[in-house]
Formats: sequence, C-alpha cells, structure tokens
Amino acid sequence: MFMDAQEHAVRPSWVDRDEYPFSTAIANVGGHRIHYVDTAAPGQSGPTLLFLHGNPTWSFVYRDVIRALPASVRCVAPDLPGFGLSDAADDFDGTFVAHAAAIERFVDALGLEDVVLVAQDWGGPIGLRLLERTPQRFRGVALCNTWAWPVADDPHFARFAGAMGGRVGAFFTRHGNLFVNLMIPIGHRRRRVTRAEMTHYRRAMGTARRRGFSAVLPREIVAATPHLVELEAGLSVLSAIPVLIMWGDRDIAFREPELARWRTIAPHAHVEVIEGAGHFLPSDAPAEVAASLRGWLANIPGAAK
Repeated sequence: MFMDAQEHAVRPSWVDRDEYPFSTAIANVGGHRIHYVDTAAPGQSGPTLLFLHGNPTWSFVYRDVIRALPASVRCVAPDLPGFGLSDAADDFDGTFVAHAAAIERFVDALGLEDVVLVAQDWGGPIGLRLLERTPQRFRGVALCNTWAWPVADDPHFARFAGAMGGRVGAFFTRHGNLFVNLMIPIGHRRRRVTRAEMTHYRRAMGTARRRGFSAVLPREIVAATPHLVELEAGLSVLSAIPVLIMWGDRDIAFREPELARWRTIAPHAHVEVIEGAGHFLPSDAPAEVAASLRGWLANIPGAAK
C-alpha cells in the first residue's frame, strides 16, 4: 500500500509522503498517462473499490478513506486526465464523455472485475456511464454527493455553469486557479482545509492547460445535456446491484432535491446522511465515509468483511 523509493519517477517532489503515502503507478491508455493508487496485495478478498473523483480534485481527496479501509480490500483510485498526477493526451478536450472514455480504457487496461464504484461529483456520471456500458464488471455502487441526469433547466445548476464555465470564470480558473481556490475551501464544511492540502490541490493544477480542464467541466453541466439524458435513461441498471448513498447535508452544489431524486431512482439504496458535511464528503468526513463503506460492504454477499 505504501510508497517505495522507486516511485519518485511517477510523482513530483511536492507530494508529501505523510499526506499521500500510497503505492502508485502509471497506465498509458488512449494517449493519456493515468496516474493511480492501487493497494493490491496478496490474499485480498472481495471486490475492488474503484474511486472516481470530480472537479477540481484528484485521488488525494480519497486518501483518508482509503487509509481507513481494511487491508483485505483492494482500492484503485485514478486521477482523471489532466487532473492530479495524470497527463492528458494532446488532443484531449476535457469533456464528460472524453473523461468517461479514458476511464473505460483504464479499467480495461487493468482488467478490473468484481468492481464497486465509489464516486463523488463528476466521478458519479463518469463511473455510472461505465457501469451502464459494462454492467458485468460491477458488484455495487457507492455514491457521495453527485448526480446523473440533465440539469440545464434547473436555475441552480445553470447559473453555476454560466458563472464558472463562462468566459470570465474560465479565464480566472486558467490564469488564477479560481476553481481550486474557491471551491476546495467552501466545499469543506466540517473542518478547515489545511495549508498542506491546498498546496496539493494547487500544485496539481500547475499549468494553464491543466487548469483549463477544470474550467471545461462546469460548462459541461449544461453542454453535456444530451449525454446526461442518455445516462439517466440507463439508470435502471442500478436496480440489479446494491447501492449506497452517502450524503453531506451542507453541500452547496447537491442538495436535498438531488438526494430525493436518488431515493426515487434507487429506492432499495441504503442512504446515510452525514450531518454538517459539505461537497467534498470523502475529505470533509472521511471517518464516516469509511465506516459507511465498511458496514455496507459487510452486507454484500461475498465481499470482504
């Protein structure tokens, strides 16, 4: 699980060993260099947990959840192309479907099977698109503050997409790292983000091109509507597998109406509301998220206890 001396070749010096002490690797897929955590070890049982992050984070957002899970569970946490320590292909446009295609290639390359998706923010639509395309790979789904349907007609989301994905918001994200500097602090409601954490998020967006990918996804909230319509139409696949929904109730993005919609889409889901937690739930309340995952996995037939 923990980093060895050979890994200096795949991670920069600013990544702190104490903050992010995992074994990591690079998968070359579709022109991307996908950096990922992999806690694979001999003797592990049960499913592989596939952790997918959103914007503007990276696998770093799951670090305390992964550390709190038992060693018997394999955790795989990739960074999306252009995020974290991953490098995007030269022709990558950073759209929802492009990210989803990259993650599908990544999962194919690693040969992942018996997967439990753990996803937050854009990781939800990206991972659920993969689930709909290859349902045979998946044993369960655990979602944190996310969505999977069109929202262009909802003023709450349309305003955000226009502000952060429009010309002004995109300019200040590319040239001033606005999305990281604004969203990371306000997305944590239970605790104050540390200086070391902010360094890891800022340095991961160290170039204008990388920050540009962070500016694309807010625009995609509306621009990807046809693909989100398609995604919503396939959500019946969730009826065939266990679903866990972990929800921070002080999220400024995904609110009670979105949670209510998930309850309708997956009425069999086990729902845990984590009081006082914000948008970046795995980082804001990692102990609660890890405990929820452990308890839920214990009730999935054949999963690691």
